[in-house]
Amino acid sequence: MPASPSTARTINDRHALRLLQSEGPLTAGQLKQLTGLSRPTVADLVERLTASGLVTVVGESGEQRRGPNARLYGLVADRAQLAALDVRTGGAVVLVSDLLGRVLAEASVPIGGDTGTGPAVEQVVAAVERTVKEAGADRLHTVGIGAPGLIDPATGDLRDSGGLPAWHRRLAAALQERLPEARVTVENETNLAALAEQREGAARDRDTFVLLWLGHGVGAAVVLDGRLRRGASGGTGEIGFLPVPGTASLPSATDCDGGFHSLAGAAALGALARGLGLPAPENTDGPGVAVLVREAAEGGAGEGAPPAAHARFLDALADRVALGAASVVSILDPGCVVLGGEIGQAGGTALAERVADRLARMSPLVTEVRPGELGGAAVLRGALLTARDRAQDALFAPV
Repeated sequence: MPASPSTARTINDRHALRLLQSEGPLTAGQLKQLTGLSRPTVADLVERLTASGLVTVVGESGEQRRGPNARLYGLVADRAQLAALDVRTGGAVVLVSDLLGRVLAEASVPIGGDTGTGPAVEQVVAAVERTVKEAGADRLHTVGIGAPGLIDPATGDLRDSGGLPAWHRRLAAALQERLPEARVTVENETNLAALAEQREGAARDRDTFVLLWLGHGVGAAVVLDGRLRRGASGGTGEIGFLPVPGTASLPSATDCDGGFHSLAGAAALGALARGLGLPAPENTDGPGVAVLVREAAEGGAGEGAPPAAHARFLDALADRVALGAASVVSILDPGCVVLGGEIGQAGGTALAERVADRLARMSPLVTEVRPGELGGAAVLRGALLTARDRAQDALFAPV
């Protein structure tokens, strides 16, 4: 059944707006070429979108011929301001951007482990408000939050998870209360990292892949046929709970100790490094251990240990990562595994090649292994991309 005229206009308008967002300012002639629409149709949609305040003339092309086709049209970037948050156990990072995703202001909020739930929430909310003010924004249109833990598919809220601060679950509601006009959404951090790696990182050419997050903790995100898969309870990718050989116990429903987390989490890797005689950092969070992994991947460039010890560490790390990856590959056959997070990025090609070699020996399924390109920054970038998508969906409604 053919689309109605109004539906066709909506589809054409959104297509044009997406092109203006992704390709930058375009002339009407370029929009005609990229959309395949007729010249009158493009002229009509440009007039509609300009009248709606979403698009404006931002300059002229270098064409010699002057006229409507030589005008450059672009999105009105300040039509909406967005915020993205990367929420970790020890704090949060906040940024505010315009509708094009250009960062206007950014802040980091450390939260001590002994901080109560109420004060912790207030510190983060106040930081968001300060960052909005610093960015010169009047109000926020959409807020995207990336956090560890399970997202309830029925409510969209973070579920109660053992080992995670209670203030995580209170944050979204507090932001919505203080910013009543904003759309506030929460997504699992690893899912956001996968979105960012697919849009702007190591998985740009893949519509089916698994991102294996290696940072303070471990996790996985599954993208099949271009769609992020969350599972019946929102728990797809909770690989930290995966029972694996080589641990002293089994994980429980409330504690991933004894699961894959006990082999590949940052604290476990710090202990592995010390056991091999390497100077592991005191702070065994993701970024701290990532420094050690980067040195090992570069052939032991750091001081304090011979290159052979770094090589043994990288081999042992690859053994552990491949163990978890093989379980995912054997079930999903994704064809590609991206090693994300600070540690996955730090290991680079050296770690990815070692993991791929071990997977080839453990599984008959051909699997490419790639290092993530965005590292720990992928969560914040994914939160911003999600906020931008949702803002555009609202703003790019029929006009």
